[in-house]
Amino acid sequence: MPQLTVGGIWLTLEQRNALEATAASIVTPGKGITACDESAATLGARMAKVGIENTEENRRKYRQMLFEAPGANDFLSGAILDPETLYQKSNTNGKTFPQVLADRGIVPGIKPHLKAYTLPGTNADTVMQGLDSLASRCKEYYLERGLQNGDLLLSLT
Repeated sequence: MPQLTVGGIWLTLEQRNALEATAASIVTPGKGITACDESAATLGARMAKVGIENTEENRRKYRQMLFEAPGANDFLSGAILDPETLYQKSNTNGKTFPQVLADRGIVPGIKPHLKAYTLPGTNADTVMQGLDSLASRCKEYYLERGLQNGDLLLSLT
């Protein structure tokens, strides 16, 4: 079997197995990935259209409704999250949203960029801010927020 590397660094057998298990889970037949990685501003604009105040608590409630909807795990294999979501908890069981998703068999992932912006001096070309700090954020998400190494693959593919 071929060796796997990430950024030129060889994966241990344990890391490789975890990565392959996560990838297999994400591509479960009949299931899909949902992108719930809207920023506070984007989600706030949507809430404003229906008369809901853009607060962190209202965004948390909205995400909880999505993640704990009955039967969601019958159709979802993965969810791409905004960094804010990693720190929010369900008021049903006190677990973080990544843990809520994982407990339901839904792989939690994270978007790799912080925001897109127009590059000055171009014809409205956009670039992603935050890719330069991706390695340190991935380490934080894995060590402190409970995402598995392979979960980060979700948002990078």
